Amino acid sequence: MVTYEDWELKIHQRIGNDSVWQFFGYRKALFLYELAWKDCEKLTQDRRGKAIVDQIIRSAGSVSANIEEGYGRGHGKSYAYFLRVAVGSARETKGWYWRSHQLLSPEVVEHRLALLDEIISLIIVEINRQKSRNRK
Repeated sequence: MVTYEDWELKIHQRIGNDSVWQFFGYRKALFLYELAWKDCEKLTQDRRGKAIVDQIIRSAGSVSANIEEGYGRGHGKSYAYFLRVAVGSARETKGWYWRSHQLLSPEVVEHRLALLDEIISLIIVEINRQKSRNRK
């Protein structure tokens, strides 16, 4: 299994130098997508898993994509809105990972669910930080 630390060492310089990279939740969301990509290889080996692949790759990709879009619009209400959408996508991805538990190993499912819990927590902390920043 690829570790976060090994994956982070291989990130493209242009991604790592972007200011959104400073948000740890974004980095974890990109890592999630990398893992989902690999998991989809396993899921496509079973015809029932093929139905899950489109959903899981879309929802997993949506987490980091919404962080990027919100960040690109600047801090404030717009950013907070896209962070909330990213939380929704992360929760959807958790559901798809659970639905795939009969095709993926218990260790993989547990790792992905825990990673998604971490991502959700990081994004919620950022949403709350944005709210307090906007009140000032």
